[in-house]
Amino acid sequence: MEKHILKADERKRLDLFLSQKLDYTRSYLQKLIKEGCVTVNGQIVKPSLMLAEGDLIELQVKEPTELSIPKEDKPLEIVYQDEYLAIVNKTAGVVVHPVGRQRENTLVNRLLFHLKDLSAIGGVIRPGIVHRLDKDTSGLLVVAKTNEAHLKLSELLKEHKIERNYITLLKGNLKDKKGAINLPIGRMNKNEIKMGISPSGRRAVTHYRVIEEIGPYTLVAVGLETGRTHQIRVHFAYLGHPVVGDYLYGGEMGTDVSLTRHFLHAYEISFFHPIIKRKIVAYAMLPEELREVLKELRNKWKKKK
Repeated sequence: MEKHILKADERKRLDLFLSQKLDYTRSYLQKLIKEGCVTVNGQIVKPSLMLAEGDLIELQVKEPTELSIPKEDKPLEIVYQDEYLAIVNKTAGVVVHPVGRQRENTLVNRLLFHLKDLSAIGGVIRPGIVHRLDKDTSGLLVVAKTNEAHLKLSELLKEHKIERNYITLLKGNLKDKKGAINLPIGRMNKNEIKMGISPSGRRAVTHYRVIEEIGPYTLVAVGLETGRTHQIRVHFAYLGHPVVGDYLYGGEMGTDVSLTRHFLHAYEISFFHPIIKRKIVAYAMLPEELREVLKELRNKWKKKK
């Protein structure tokens, strides 16, 4: 058991104060506070407690649970890495981290085999995981190899300083060739994975630009300002133009499209490296399966013109 004793030196929210004093993320500290691992003047409190100068804070962190997730010697494309972080190109069909009873065939299993070090801040289930991609979305993810990198990358994400760009194929033709979708997203039902537009949801902003219209389909470049669950899929489905192959949000495929996943790929990620202080830009080519779909559609709809 690791124990920290601190004295408040200013009036500030408890969770914010601890995140600025200790090497833990604010969300992890909030979890510890809610679990009763933090006391202020001997009392269990809430993360939102406003500290007074001189308050005595005690924090107890349990020893990390032994990692029971197996390492898997399966393909992993590492696009960039240094001693602090790595950028990997996730294939479609791979879940990012273990969930429920699934302890195998996730990106984490592969990371544990291919990378010597991973940050521990995400816990035993999510070592190194700073952000995620949906199971059937391919493309680039940044992974933290040290706790310092994890904290600083998380801060960059929160401040919208990690640029993430995608390519997607939509059903139908968009009215505007470029624009921004600013609609809050929330879970439709606590027991379902489906998300939707909700006035009580979290702020979600998606920027887009039409690349090409291919008959009744549109190829679009997308940039994320925020990173909500299923954000791109939910926003375009709401506009009536769901992602091709996305059955959850109405993107059922016609006879002219054959896909085993939805057409969404994270092709570019860029940020200013918070430790070595230089710009990092990484790219991942559109997977062959998606390139083949575009080729077939162009051939078909070009002939019909």
